[in-house]
Amino acid sequence: MLGLDGWIAELARGEALALVLAVALLLGLRHAADPDHLAAVSTLIASEPEDGMRRAGRLGLAWGFGHALTLALFGLPVVLFHAHLPDTVQRAAEALIGLMIMLLAARLLVRWRRGHFHAHPHRHGDEEHRHLHPHGDHATRHDHAHEPETRLGRSPHQAFAIGLVHGLGGSAGVVVLLLTTIPGQPEAVAALIVVALGTAISMAALSSGLGYVITRGPVLRRMLAFAPAMGVLTLSFGAWYALAAVGAVRYVL
Repeated sequence: MLGLDGWIAELARGEALALVLAVALLLGLRHAADPDHLAAVSTLIASEPEDGMRRAGRLGLAWGFGHALTLALFGLPVVLFHAHLPDTVQRAAEALIGLMIMLLAARLLVRWRRGHFHAHPHRHGDEEHRHLHPHGDHATRHDHAHEPETRLGRSPHQAFAIGLVHGLGGSAGVVVLLLTTIPGQPEAVAALIVVALGTAISMAALSSGLGYVITRGPVLRRMLAFAPAMGVLTLSFGAWYALAAVGAVRYVL
């Protein structure tokens, strides 16, 4: 997908600030769809499907803002002074991202093994809904409040921390390098901020969509089978990503 980034960045060269910022927004929106980002956030959301769309959006936005903060802090020296992280530090950050993806995938598998993907109906007042809950945690029909982070186990603060790590590596460095080709430091800095915010907004939207899908209809009913397959695939991707970071295997993306 890096070729697409380059093509988008070409649109901004030598153009007015408005167009530069519009192109930066496109880069940010596309950047959220990178495979390592989707692997991390999809397992994060799938591990906590009880609250569906709104909770998924909050987690995605928290992840996005964490990513945006790191991207801005480490991108500014590159844009302003053409400074770069040492190669060993960059590789270590990439390996850490791979390990984090593996941990999120392992957590998804553990929660599936413990029965957290059993769907049954319950009531909110006069309305009946279907949600995913661990076996034995609730009666078939019951009233309860949603939101307690201690029950759900993954807070926006934790998602924010995961995003901070992801902002150090992945294709973020390539996006920042593309921004250095923009004439004028003020325009490049403004574009960096827009890219970071665009990534946060895009990830919130993607996460909301994922949260909506996995708590509706056929996907909800098949979550018991879908969760382990997703966990194994993501675990494999994380292992490959970490190994590629240290040069044990080749990147193919």
